[in-house]
Amino acid sequence: MFAQAFTSFRRSRPTRYIAAAVSAILVVSTLYYIQVPQAGEQLPHWSHPLTISYPIPLSSPHLWDTRAEQVKQAFKHAYGGYLKYAAGFDELRPLTNRGVNNFNGWNVSIYDSLDTMLLMELWDEFADALPVVQHGDFRQIHHSAGGSAWSRSQYAPFFETVIRYLGGLLAAYALSGEQILLDRANHLATLLEPAFDTPKGLPRFGVNTNTSATTPGLSGIFAEVASCQLEWTYAAHATGNRTHYDKARKLINTLADAMEDRQGGMFPTHWHLSGGKPTSESRSVGAAADSGHEYLLKQYLLTGKTDVENLEMYLLSMNEVLTRLLYISPNREMVYVTETTGTAFRPSHDFEHLACFFPGLLALGAHTLELSLSDIDKTKLNPEARRQYDLLSQYDLKSLHMAAAEALATSCWLLYADQPTGLGPEVVAMAHGTRDKAGKVVNRNAKLWIDAVEEWRKGGKRGPLPGLGEKKPIVYDRPEGVSVPDNRWDYVVRRTEYFLRPETIESIYIMWRTTGNPVWRERGWAIFQAIERESKTTTGYASLKKVTQTPGVLLDDQPSYFLAETLKYLYLLFKNEDLVPLDKWVFNTEAHPLPVFTWSPWEKRKFGIHE
Repeated sequence: MFAQAFTSFRRSRPTRYIAAAVSAILVVSTLYYIQVPQAGEQLPHWSHPLTISYPIPLSSPHLWDTRAEQVKQAFKHAYGGYLKYAAGFDELRPLTNRGVNNFNGWNVSIYDSLDTMLLMELWDEFADALPVVQHGDFRQIHHSAGGSAWSRSQYAPFFETVIRYLGGLLAAYALSGEQILLDRANHLATLLEPAFDTPKGLPRFGVNTNTSATTPGLSGIFAEVASCQLEWTYAAHATGNRTHYDKARKLINTLADAMEDRQGGMFPTHWHLSGGKPTSESRSVGAAADSGHEYLLKQYLLTGKTDVENLEMYLLSMNEVLTRLLYISPNREMVYVTETTGTAFRPSHDFEHLACFFPGLLALGAHTLELSLSDIDKTKLNPEARRQYDLLSQYDLKSLHMAAAEALATSCWLLYADQPTGLGPEVVAMAHGTRDKAGKVVNRNAKLWIDAVEEWRKGGKRGPLPGLGEKKPIVYDRPEGVSVPDNRWDYVVRRTEYFLRPETIESIYIMWRTTGNPVWRERGWAIFQAIERESKTTTGYASLKKVTQTPGVLLDDQPSYFLAETLKYLYLLFKNEDLVPLDKWVFNTEAHPLPVFTWSPWEKRKFGIHE
């Protein structure tokens, strides 16, 4: 589709829709909650609706097309401001109308936007970007006033360069067929490969792409050392380059060996690059870990469900998250995922915006996998991993993952809907005990979500599954500086910023595509309206310093991921046509879609792939 369309990208720009001319047809729908079963131990499957106490309007397909068009216009506004005021730099400062180099000075906003332009059929913008890509010099790192520390150090940060530049090039090639994009991706991957020169193949933090020197430190975080397999695997498939394949394979083997040594559970956050093993027992699906867990599932999906080691690592990791990291708040029954520290597994009860990608990951896994514990060899598990296995074996795992996804995604949405701006805060501290009306703690025991589900199961499964009851927004009006969660909200805002982040919107998009429930589209539309109202400037879109007051206080920052992820997921959410089917494409962690493939017999021979 896209390769054919590209041949005529010089055609005139599409005429802007006039929203006022569109008539909307509103019909009454119901929110699809899990139906309470009458008997049996399995959780119900997802497709059965329950009526709730208020109707959800279902907008007409024509209206959704106009909403998708509004997102396209938002992209053109943000990207146009970047080109006008920050061309040659990485990102736009949308308040002072200046450019800044945060990621090597290679025009990251262009590379991050290539596939978004293709999906939105912005042919002229894409054509104009190609010469910039063709003539870009990946050996020269450019810094600027106020830019990132690593740009000043002359090291390209491996993780950020991979997910933004390399991922952007590979996805744009997959959508357009433009050979120059693959050639540039191949060149960039080769320049970055010195980062893998550690005994176990875990990449170092940074690479000087001119001298091949690497940063000397041997400590790494899980998100950064384990979030490049997709890009190197697809690069190997697209180019036939054995070296690219070997880099990804060695990293995967190191992770598999570490999992075998640990005998189950999820991977901790901190790693030693030389030894190829964790150096802490801290757990998280937020900062320092998020995309590492994501790539376990997505590597399996990308390779046509043939990379079984990644499937097993994903299942073992999810077993631990579901049984040890998911909690439920005492009053509103908000399900949240938190981080833990040390061997005592002490939870922080912080809920990060970054962790709001996780419900989408769970839903993607439930949508694409059989999700059977039979894929795990129980005899090789440590006692704790075996306990998790036995506990979860009492449930239909696909339904349990989907229930957790629904509950978590609802909490992420609620954190937006509660705020005066309609936008979600960076971090909240969740209530994890019970307080009386005077605010005195009467029960300090936090409740794991799986314990609440067990009580529900053993109690006859009366009412909605914990976390899935009806929830309505409550306008957050607590004063700044308050540190104790309130019974009304079950949380206190710890960090008030909104950095134009995509994670909640990503999960909302995946929930829509996997359930067909129209409430997710409506929630996404409310978030887009809030972005337009609170973040838009005359030249782009700005992050917010405080989501707890409106109008929001703006920050001079328009991250490239706003173009790559936030607006892309909103566009795909509102577009009636399923442009990126989840069973045919896999998004990297910067929302760059790569096509699912299977290794050919020749590739297996050439790369030494043994199934």
